[in-house]
Amino acid sequence: MTKPVASNKPPLLLTPGPLTTADATREAMLRDWGSRDTDFIALNARVRAGLLDIANGAPTHTTVPLQGSGTFIVEAALCTLVPHRDVSDRKLLICANGAYGHRMARICEIAGRSHAIIEAPEDTPIDPAAVRAALEAEPALTHVALVHCETTTGLLNPVAEIAAVVAGAGRELILDSMSAFGALPVDVQADGIGCVVASSNKCLEGPPGFGYAVVREDLLAAAKGNAHSLSLDLEHQWRAMEGNGQWRFTPPTHVIAAFDAALAAFQHEGGQPARLARYADNAETLIGAMRGAGFETYLPDDLQAPIIVTFHAPADPAWDFAALYDRLVARGFAIYPGKLTQAETFRIGVIGQVTAADMTTVAATISEELAAMGIKRFGWD
Repeated sequence: MTKPVASNKPPLLLTPGPLTTADATREAMLRDWGSRDTDFIALNARVRAGLLDIANGAPTHTTVPLQGSGTFIVEAALCTLVPHRDVSDRKLLICANGAYGHRMARICEIAGRSHAIIEAPEDTPIDPAAVRAALEAEPALTHVALVHCETTTGLLNPVAEIAAVVAGAGRELILDSMSAFGALPVDVQADGIGCVVASSNKCLEGPPGFGYAVVREDLLAAAKGNAHSLSLDLEHQWRAMEGNGQWRFTPPTHVIAAFDAALAAFQHEGGQPARLARYADNAETLIGAMRGAGFETYLPDDLQAPIIVTFHAPADPAWDFAALYDRLVARGFAIYPGKLTQAETFRIGVIGQVTAADMTTVAATISEELAAMGIKRFGWD
């Protein structure tokens, strides 16, 4: 069996991030910056303000960026806002219906944060009524953590409904909007969200390298001394930036400059509504083309977020994701393996600098390559 010859052109990253970025975004990384330069401090302030605006955070919230991947900012938020169990009886309620909710629980286990978990199957949204019941039953639950779009599957959780329950109970919501912020609407004022976290390399189409929290200032002020880590202390990072505009430790200067360019492109495109419209068109086109080729989606359409789509793997003994992956990369596409515990799947992202035409092409390419691998049964039994 002959494998296709690889192209010198980088593949389109059809993943939930890192993702394919615009030329102008990459070009912004060609300049070196001093972290204490006046121009860089102004650039950093512009990025913070831009993120605050997307979340509708003014005047109550602030933006706190932090070096590292998305998991870094999730851990920083959880362990800054929720005190250690040895010094407080305050407790976090984690809503888990996929890998990223369970990752928050693992963070709390390691960092010594008291927590309880509401679990739902990987194809089922978190039930707001279950959140309400848990909060009514246990007054010590002072914070609730929820994943906006669970990229284990591409499932969209009912953020506004759960936020209303949390606010109505007088608790604080920490929203992990990692794979949704910038495409799906987030309004911290309207929904009463205390903190939302995301990262640079998702729907705002920057490169990886930092995460950010849009968090209410009074929550940060009350969290002084909670953090278990110097590096992950959001309250301390916030006070430093408010004092001199600088990061406490060496910032990822090139990544921040590129993200500044990505934010400019985001606004030029038309902001969140336009970004969502493009991604929704990508998702609709991909799903239609893949179903036309005989594939089945893991989620029904009403639960599917336009971020990443999970498909059942072919019910054929010749199925080999690693082999398909290599073949697709050689033809210009990188997709993701499945992350489910109960089903054999693969995933295709629809975010980044990609179009509906790319979705049509990748669906056709997958069909061609599976046929070349001798796989004839593309659907799921």
